[in-house]
Amino acid sequence: MDLQLAEKRVKELHKLLNQYNYEYHVLDQPSIPDSDYDRLLKQLLEIEEQFPELTTADSPTQRVGSEILDMFEKVQHQSQMLSLGNAFNEQDVLDFDRRVRQLAGENVSYVCELKIDGLAVSLRYENGLFNLGATRGDGTTGENITANLRTIRSIPIRLNREVSMEVRGEAFMPKRSFEALNLQKAEKGEEAFANPRNAAAGSLRQLDPRIAASRNLDVFLYSVADIGETGVASHSDALNLLDTLGFKTNKERKKCENIEEVLAYIQKWTEERPNLPYEIDGIVIKVDSLKQQQELGTTAKSPRWAIAYKFPAEEVVTTLTGIELSVGRTGVITPTAILEPVRVAGTTVQRASLHNEDLIREKDIKIGDQVVVKKAGDIIPEVVNVLVDRRTGEEVDFHMPTHCLECNSELVRLDGEVALRCINPKCPAQIREGLIHFVSRTAMNIDGLGEKVISQLFKENLIQDVADIYKLTYEQLIQLERMGEKSATNLLQAIEASKVNSLERLLFGLGIRHVGAKAAKTLAQQFEHIDHLMDADYEQLTAINEIGEKMADSIVSYFGQEEAIALMNELKAVGVNLIYTGPKLVLIENSASIFAGKTVVLTGKLERIKRNDAKEKIESLGGNVAGSVSKKTDIVIAGEEAGSKLTKAQELGIEIWDEERLVEELNL
Repeated sequence: MDLQLAEKRVKELHKLLNQYNYEYHVLDQPSIPDSDYDRLLKQLLEIEEQFPELTTADSPTQRVGSEILDMFEKVQHQSQMLSLGNAFNEQDVLDFDRRVRQLAGENVSYVCELKIDGLAVSLRYENGLFNLGATRGDGTTGENITANLRTIRSIPIRLNREVSMEVRGEAFMPKRSFEALNLQKAEKGEEAFANPRNAAAGSLRQLDPRIAASRNLDVFLYSVADIGETGVASHSDALNLLDTLGFKTNKERKKCENIEEVLAYIQKWTEERPNLPYEIDGIVIKVDSLKQQQELGTTAKSPRWAIAYKFPAEEVVTTLTGIELSVGRTGVITPTAILEPVRVAGTTVQRASLHNEDLIREKDIKIGDQVVVKKAGDIIPEVVNVLVDRRTGEEVDFHMPTHCLECNSELVRLDGEVALRCINPKCPAQIREGLIHFVSRTAMNIDGLGEKVISQLFKENLIQDVADIYKLTYEQLIQLERMGEKSATNLLQAIEASKVNSLERLLFGLGIRHVGAKAAKTLAQQFEHIDHLMDADYEQLTAINEIGEKMADSIVSYFGQEEAIALMNELKAVGVNLIYTGPKLVLIENSASIFAGKTVVLTGKLERIKRNDAKEKIESLGGNVAGSVSKKTDIVIAGEEAGSKLTKAQELGIEIWDEERLVEELNL
């Protein structure tokens, strides 16, 4: 066969194999036997071996790469992957519907979808070719797992049209694949996976794509990241578009014209859930109209136009064999129930948080009790109640200690708090937990530096504060248990890479009391450099819209310590970035912008500027863009077909602009 004939045959085989793959893995309607598919694939492999130049990235032979990765690189999502708020009962769903109709009007329809219990992924296509796949990560930045996602046969390598887009979905392990995998592990004497979700996540985070390929994973796609480029007007239309492009979507979805139909859908799948060939942990409810979705907007974490109904938690009975205490990074002493191992909602549970001493007293919990256990939201194990009638008289009362288990300092209960707390700033447990928090994904995000490694480093006296992390050497790391040459090198690279993080990550990582991730970003945007924040006084801090009195006190107190000043100097010396590198804000006190310090709400359709662009520009000028109208709203910008938000603004006497005024103020 010459090159010209080979090229022609390769194109034919690509088309045939992609079609057969789609029929088998997406439609579940194979038109040829497996043996015929294998024969054609073998023929393609032979041609590619003879003519290597004909091997392309979208070839069906390239589903499984042989190259083992060193580590997963970080990638930015084109738009944020938000998490969903939760509903746990019918009233929560009705409340969600009421809030939606208050803001979007009475004429609202929903799309209900099964909530697949897997791993959220983002897939990016350029001119119809799959070129990047990533985990959700923190919603803004994920990990590049393209090589592993290519092994999932239901993910198309090439679409039916040459479009460029980013789509979102859930990768999962079918029940049949999960059972087969755990059978293999049992035969090898290895520990079984607890549930299909963990198995899917573990498979997709393997550095060797051949492992992921052997696990028989699947995927359902459920959204388009930038819907504005597609021309569709509803979520249901977007799902249909995904179907036409060759993606696999879940066909059990349903468009519901009212909340009663939504509740009926929930009831149906609560009953039929066990019959599905894959695990689901709830129902996702989304407003269908994209226009209404835009009007409803989002909070910092989740969209207001969607919610996840979680199935009622499974409850089981087991024995509480003991209560273990731990010291957190803020000094809080937390009791944890030690349980006889029991299966709950798909995993084996041996521990459950008891939160504090008051809860133990309130529920009359004794060591040796028979207790009812469930998973709150199908995730966090908790003790529901004690089966008092099963007591034998051998149960033992539990008493909280008077002194810290780690440093022996006297424990205190601060005014207004129920928790016992160790207030010794040099308590080893608090230092260790603070270090673990500093390197976590939502803070400095240092890959490979997890709880076990931090604990080893702390125990060996190699790190005592966060600055010490940046002084670690290869020779120190290689001495640690289970730390190989490659792992040590990768860890040092990850530590070095974290130095360039924007200031808000460092601020959150420092663990200043009351300062969460959102407040850290606000502070970083306002002050831009750590030195400016360190010099800020109480009045300057409380002048910021989102900074309250307790937080301001905590910040002033933290940076008033000599130890904190010394730590900032150490971080400077080792090259850690102390500057905010995100979108700039004009400081409120110096700003001539009309938006400075104002809360703004956008509603209706804007013709001359995209809503997200308007939001970014307003925030860059010191404004705060909110999703709903309240007494704290200063300006409402009303575009075409503005609805209930405009009405509410008029009722409250809030200043209202049209789009022309907005464009004028933004100098567009």
